[in-house]
Amino acid sequence: METNLERSPVYLQLHDRLRTALTAEYQRGDQFLTEREVAQRFEVSRATANKALASLVSEGLLEFRRGIGTFVRRDVIAYDVRSLVSFTEKALAAGKVPATEVLTFRKVAAADVDPAICTLLKLAPDADSGANVLLWHVERKRLADRVPVILEMRYIVERLCPKLTHAQAEGSLYRAWTDKHSLAIGGAEEVIRAVITTTSESRHLNTKPRSPALEVTAVGYLVDQTPLWWERTLYRGDQYEFQSRLGPIQSATPARGQFRS
Repeated sequence: METNLERSPVYLQLHDRLRTALTAEYQRGDQFLTEREVAQRFEVSRATANKALASLVSEGLLEFRRGIGTFVRRDVIAYDVRSLVSFTEKALAAGKVPATEVLTFRKVAAADVDPAICTLLKLAPDADSGANVLLWHVERKRLADRVPVILEMRYIVERLCPKLTHAQAEGSLYRAWTDKHSLAIGGAEEVIRAVITTTSESRHLNTKPRSPALEVTAVGYLVDQTPLWWERTLYRGDQYEFQSRLGPIQSATPARGQFRS
């Protein structure tokens, strides 16, 4: 493990160095460096060492065991609700081999898609030309170590990435949009809830019917707030955990939400 750090910014360098070491030098269940060991080895303060370790815990890569120490935890795949991270990166961070099976890849007319989805994507038929706006309809099954863990359906605005390919859908769409289509992804608005899988969903995920899953419905945006995609994604309850780090206590604010139909 390389231990020399430049002085700025020390915390980010330390975090990245420790994250790399987790993948390259440690196995699941191994005891990791303590706060004191990190501080001594990298010549940083205990506060900086603690901050870096706590960040890795929040990402699901480490876990603190009271009275014992810090251990490598890569048995489940973590979903970070604070930012968009590709499945490939999350699976690799969990020590698993990622793979993607594309179930559907085709163009569809907006007129043939649920109007509620089109409204969220701010789409409508083109009245001037008489032609319908097109969407990419993509359904994918994501696997980790050959185990199905995610079932995903997306509708993507075709005019924003008209040259999207089947091969790109087999990998990270985030990376394809950024690297191949020069799109600047601004983020997504998500709703997360617990659901029970249907028979068809269970078959794809290789689980028993009516198994617990986490459902994410989301609209993704470019940096200028133009909607790019809508998705409904199911995460196997026994393979995923959702994580977030909360800020300090604040005064109560009005809840934001809507009634479900």
